[in-house]
Amino acid sequence: MAESGSPRPFPTWLKVAATVFVAVLVPVYGKRYGPANFLWFSDIALFLTVAALWLESKLLVSIAAVGTMLLEIGWNIDFVLQLTGKIHYFGLSDYMLDPGIPVFVRALSLFHVPLPFLWLWMLHRLRYDRRAVVIQTIFAWIVLPATFALGPRENVNWVYGFGPEPQRYMPPWSHLLLLMVLFPTLVYMPSHLLLTKLFPPRPPTARNKAAKSSKA
Repeated sequence: MAESGSPRPFPTWLKVAATVFVAVLVPVYGKRYGPANFLWFSDIALFLTVAALWLESKLLVSIAAVGTMLLEIGWNIDFVLQLTGKIHYFGLSDYMLDPGIPVFVRALSLFHVPLPFLWLWMLHRLRYDRRAVVIQTIFAWIVLPATFALGPRENVNWVYGFGPEPQRYMPPWSHLLLLMVLFPTLVYMPSHLLLTKLFPPRPPTARNKAAKSSKA
């Protein structure tokens, strides 16, 4: 929940709009891609964001941001490059230009565009919870083996290779273990350091100081 002295709650219209969007996305994605699709880190982060809006939870939005912000920025860069120059930079958004996927389904994936900005705005209001990096790391160490169990056909969270085809440079389990090291070191920790710098804890207000004094 929002801490005492934090800004006023998030507007109701935003909470409702985010909830309606997810209520539309889930059945459409579920029918098109199957339930395994919801194990992608970006989809999990979207669900966490909606929950964070309603609960005004800095921990939930911090987990979503520290775990996925760099990936979402990469997705946006890749998408813009493809739109402007047909450059396949990361390959994260290749499906957005796939004519075999209905336009409405691809349009739903545009949630990737505002998410980083929404997280920054939410964290500006609630501040960053430093516990997020540890929780997200533990969570990833659960999700990655779970998505590995789905098999190479799904390749959710790139557990079988960075691309549509499984990698063949090392045994599959070695690639999984490598990911379990790379995500915390190259994604979560840099994000944690940046968010800690951008959104340090607010200094205690006079009201909070008085409340702590009364408990002493």
